[in-house]
Amino acid sequence: MAGLVCSKSGMEQVLVENEVQQVKLLDSVNDDHGGVIVELSEAMDVKVFALMLKASIALWRSQGKRGVWIKIPIELINLAEAAVKEGFWFHHAEPKYLMLAFWIPEGAHTLPANASHCVSIVAFVMNNKREVLVVQEKNGIFRGTGIWKFPTGGVDEGEDICAGAIREVKEETAIDTEFVEVLAFWQSHKSFFEKSNLHFVCMLRPLSFDIQKQESEIEDAQWMPWDDYVAQPFVQKHELSRQLVDIYRAKRR
Repeated sequence: MAGLVCSKSGMEQVLVENEVQQVKLLDSVNDDHGGVIVELSEAMDVKVFALMLKASIALWRSQGKRGVWIKIPIELINLAEAAVKEGFWFHHAEPKYLMLAFWIPEGAHTLPANASHCVSIVAFVMNNKREVLVVQEKNGIFRGTGIWKFPTGGVDEGEDICAGAIREVKEETAIDTEFVEVLAFWQSHKSFFEKSNLHFVCMLRPLSFDIQKQESEIEDAQWMPWDDYVAQPFVQKHELSRQLVDIYRAKRR
């Protein structure tokens, strides 16, 4: 059983099983919203970490702090359980760290939620022969269907939408392009592990024309006459595809 007795600079005196112990505080920095951020970097015993965390929370509470963020690198993931037992919850994870969150005041917390959306692009590329750049996917829901579709893909973290569209076309077909404009966008829900998705249809102008398909992802790729693309049964039956066709036709008037 541990309890806070008093504080000194960088240390806390904690009562542990009726014995006062000096416990080092966790290093932290203030955030912009009345809370603190802790970035763990040194290995430590789980019991020692638990005591440091208890002492630090007691100090932050006395200082009127609100939210607490603890960033745990993957090599120190063994410390996560101790934090969860103190009331922390998983906020988000990246390949090399786990972020935990905690709310000190009474009542519901006002910490921002984890990212709610992914961002993806659809690349509309047409040459001066009124042929559109289309692909057949080697993987995914369109695999083996024979459907010709526009290049698609996800936008990377920190990447502009227009740059993501140019990159995806280059990766899938080796075609160089330049961004013209966003033709349309829409939102879908529960697309990837319950996350919503924002899709942007980007019109790109081709700067090269010789196709080299991406062997790992693309079964085939070609420049297809616009009318042939529109005539595909999938395009005719799929409402969103028909709407994109209508948008392009309206732009040509």
